Amino acid sequence: MRPTVRHLIPALIATLLLCGCSAGITASQHNTSIPDSITIGTTTAPASLDFTTTAGAAIPQALMGNIYEGLVAIAEDGTITPQLARSWDISDDQRTYTFHLRENVTFSNGDAFNAHTADFSINRVKGDAWTNGLKKHMSIVEHTRVIDDYTLEVRLSHPSNTWLWSMGTLVGAMMSPGGIDTLATRPIGTGPYILDHWAVGTSLSLIARDDYWGTPARNNRVVFRYFLDPIALTNAVRSGTIDTAVGVQAPELIDALLADPHLNVEVGSTNGEVLLSMNHRRAPFNDLNVRKAVFYGIDRQALIDTTWEGYGIDTGATPVAPTDPWYTGSSNYPYDPDKARALLAQAQAVGTDIAITVPTLPYAQAASELLYSQLTDIGFDVTLESAEFPAVWLSQVFKGHNYDMSLIAHVEPRDIGTIFGNPDYYLGVDSPRVQALLDDADRSAPEDYALMMGRAVEAIMDEAAAVTLYNLPWIVVSNKRVVGVPTNTVSDGLRVANIHLQ
Repeated sequence: MRPTVRHLIPALIATLLLCGCSAGITASQHNTSIPDSITIGTTTAPASLDFTTTAGAAIPQALMGNIYEGLVAIAEDGTITPQLARSWDISDDQRTYTFHLRENVTFSNGDAFNAHTADFSINRVKGDAWTNGLKKHMSIVEHTRVIDDYTLEVRLSHPSNTWLWSMGTLVGAMMSPGGIDTLATRPIGTGPYILDHWAVGTSLSLIARDDYWGTPARNNRVVFRYFLDPIALTNAVRSGTIDTAVGVQAPELIDALLADPHLNVEVGSTNGEVLLSMNHRRAPFNDLNVRKAVFYGIDRQALIDTTWEGYGIDTGATPVAPTDPWYTGSSNYPYDPDKARALLAQAQAVGTDIAITVPTLPYAQAASELLYSQLTDIGFDVTLESAEFPAVWLSQVFKGHNYDMSLIAHVEPRDIGTIFGNPDYYLGVDSPRVQALLDDADRSAPEDYALMMGRAVEAIMDEAAAVTLYNLPWIVVSNKRVVGVPTNTVSDGLRVANIHLQ
């Protein structure tokens, strides 16, 4: 049953009502020169358009499946489907993949897509040009071989349950050698759109290609508009300034939005595990008992109820999305503040100064005050520090590793290996046992993969590596004339080609 909003903020509701007089002005009315235009509102803007060197979910959200495509794609049910590869064969030893590619596919700059450009794309991820930590997913590739213009062979160093799936994410984006010089400002891909205009921090627009190899987009133009304020985002969809709002982060207003006869509201699931990270590289979080104290000291359901009005899923503190086959929701760390205080005393860490570096994201800021209270209650001396997102947070926390604690949603699909299996990642988790179990799972027989991943997750929990506060809900609010908006996110791109007005 959908949780009932217990309170609504009068000033915010008044604002919504003032902005809600229109029955909904569609984006196509904003730009009559381009019919069937769709405007999508969301909260996080990309700082660059080059995900090969810049981390963050906002870039692939706009570009993957729209400008860039892979040899394979991830369907809404999480299965792997053909995309630029018509089909593929796998050798008996599960190490050699032979891809049979589509013909007559071109990049938006006119370059041909073929086995040579696919070979280039895979090997570029392995090279120095890629600095995004997700490149690790391609390190398993031992070598590639162009058999003919439309047949590519890829040889892995060992069998892998994750490699082909990751090829459906940004790591597998196919690129042209003629397009890499402008990745940060003018991405070139084989997808159904080209970049129209990018206003940093404000908007990004795409125009449908008339020479696209596949099914044409059902709209001519899509505009992503970025709102730092979640209330402004909901106001915009209510007033008709935008056609749909995705990833809405104003749950206290959901009942008011549901009552609007011009709007549809849907709540789906995401890959977004909201992690409360602890820097394993320095005290006090290099102590297992201190980390366990944090786990026992956090009331996760209270966070969901207070900051999301009950929306969101308590995953049992485990870093697993509910759509993953190894999800159980079980937890070894129920809320127990007395046990947390005892563990902190045992570690002689009572009164320790810690700072939580909070990115300027609505859900993070909303959770930080309650985290401050709960962590103070078990014995820490807590300070909250704000970090502008994305630039400052990425520089200080993600790249610089200069923090005690932080919190952010990790929305990259199936990213457990990246977060917990790489000691150089910003959490600094360095557990040979976890690394070995993740490697064993990847190499296991496909039928054993879920079981083996479950064992790796158990080891991560034993390490008390990072608290998953909750799984981020995917709240979509649309004008009732808008159809085709994805209501669940299973991969890293928001595919917009099927969104249209009826």
